[in-house]
Amino acid sequence: MVSTMDLHFWDIFSLMKLSIQKWGNSAAVRLPAALLDQAKLELGDQLSVEVRPDGIMLTPARPSYALADLVAQCDFAAPMPEDLAAWNNLKPVGGEAW
Repeated sequence: MVSTMDLHFWDIFSLMKLSIQKWGNSAAVRLPAALLDQAKLELGDQLSVEVRPDGIMLTPARPSYALADLVAQCDFAAPMPEDLAAWNNLKPVGGEAW
């Protein structure tokens, strides 16, 4: 028999049972605050849902970035790393068009 003293914090939550409740025309599962803390989630965070044969998996949604936002973060005055600079000096070996 396993006592709660032998369980890790996450194992305790894996034993927890949550119920699906009606919320308007939808259904909802309430997540305890301690579970949100352990999973490093906050109210308002977006989750991705994956349906699996044995249930569903919720994971933090990956942020999406616009190319313009990523380019805006670039420091064009920064020197090119040596390994990338070496690629610039190589001649084409196939049908690539540069």
